[in-house]
Amino acid sequence: MDKDLRDARDEYLVRYGGDRLDQIFVRAKGAVVIDDEGREILDFTSGQMCATLGHNHPAIVGAIEEAGRQAYHLFSGMIPDVVAELGRKLAGWMPAPLKKSLFVNTGSESNEAALRMAKMYTGRHEVVALGGSWHGVTGGASSASFASDRKGYGPAMPGSYLIPEPYAYRCPIRHCRDACDTTCMKVGFEMFDMQTRGEGAAVVAEPILSAGGVLVPPEGYHASLREEARKRGMILIFDEAQTAFGRLGTKTAAEKYGAAPDIMSVSKTLGAGLPLAATVTTDAIEEDIAGKGYSHYTSHVADPLPARVGLAVLATLEAENLLDRAVTMGAGLRARLDALQQKYECIGDIRGEGMLLGIELVTDRESRAPDLALGAATTKRCLEMGLSMNIKRRPARGAVWRIAPPLTISEDNLNRGCDILDRALQACLDERAKAPA
Repeated sequence: MDKDLRDARDEYLVRYGGDRLDQIFVRAKGAVVIDDEGREILDFTSGQMCATLGHNHPAIVGAIEEAGRQAYHLFSGMIPDVVAELGRKLAGWMPAPLKKSLFVNTGSESNEAALRMAKMYTGRHEVVALGGSWHGVTGGASSASFASDRKGYGPAMPGSYLIPEPYAYRCPIRHCRDACDTTCMKVGFEMFDMQTRGEGAAVVAEPILSAGGVLVPPEGYHASLREEARKRGMILIFDEAQTAFGRLGTKTAAEKYGAAPDIMSVSKTLGAGLPLAATVTTDAIEEDIAGKGYSHYTSHVADPLPARVGLAVLATLEAENLLDRAVTMGAGLRARLDALQQKYECIGDIRGEGMLLGIELVTDRESRAPDLALGAATTKRCLEMGLSMNIKRRPARGAVWRIAPPLTISEDNLNRGCDILDRALQACLDERAKAPA
């Protein structure tokens, strides 16, 4: 244990939210991270849901080394060769008619760029987002995020609206139970129509709401969302930070669900652990906003280092056939989790697609009351046993583990992680049963 660095962390670093673990972490490789005590911990969330190729994949390391021989950073008006190449390559991954890319750093920034595009294109400013959404922490992105972290920062951007999310297990309008019929969307847009100033610019949505509890909308939802946006002259933006580039077993969620947006933001999975994001739109929108003077000019727009990494990510996904692997490994993971649900009454729901799955914990399956305490205790016990899990605990939104291992994880490690989860959950339930009433 490196006590000096643990003390330095506590004395000098800002606490930026979420659960901060006791250890300091020193290395990572594949599906494993290693702490300052030398313990290997299996990573079931791909870092911050980013490292889809696993930590320090050789192709990524090689891309960084190559950038060191060529260029890390240039003046923003100088377009590097690898940025032009990545733009061409990324267009082949996008559903038509998405084609034109702006390369930036984070998901927050890619969503800011998308919202600015929509506002300039439409000449309006109102933005509709879904309950449980998470689009980032910057001004516009945080105003369109409703999963958490809205209190204490002053007013949101003017024109920020919410519609209820398709959460059939815990329906926000108390209408459905287990099967969403999209009444939530209809009611939401009717409420928006009563409040709008006629300034509707964009509807922004995650195709699967991850931080909101890994919520998978019903069949036809995404096409209906696009139609509702069209009716009001609004742009549809898909935030595919976690769903693009293979995690669902397809190039994008838009491809999977057959509903192309007008703008797509991508981030986490494009850099596979490095800060790379993009905002992708159509020829028509790009032509229009360029003529109006669109600007998103930052210090690190179109940098060559992350672009070279992005090319390596896309090449590796193809070379290692990781989209198909996400389907097969995801099916195996889902089967293991379904077996746990049969064993434990506290597992109320399992949902997701491919290698992005969620487990919701409840006190009992009839009331569906969230078991926040069990979620916290089991997550801690998993870490002690060598498994890193990510849980969202909110009284109104339940206790949901997000499980998203790297697409490269071995079958042995996948099964080992499920075994640890099984043992940890059983241990916590046993302790609860022995506790004084």
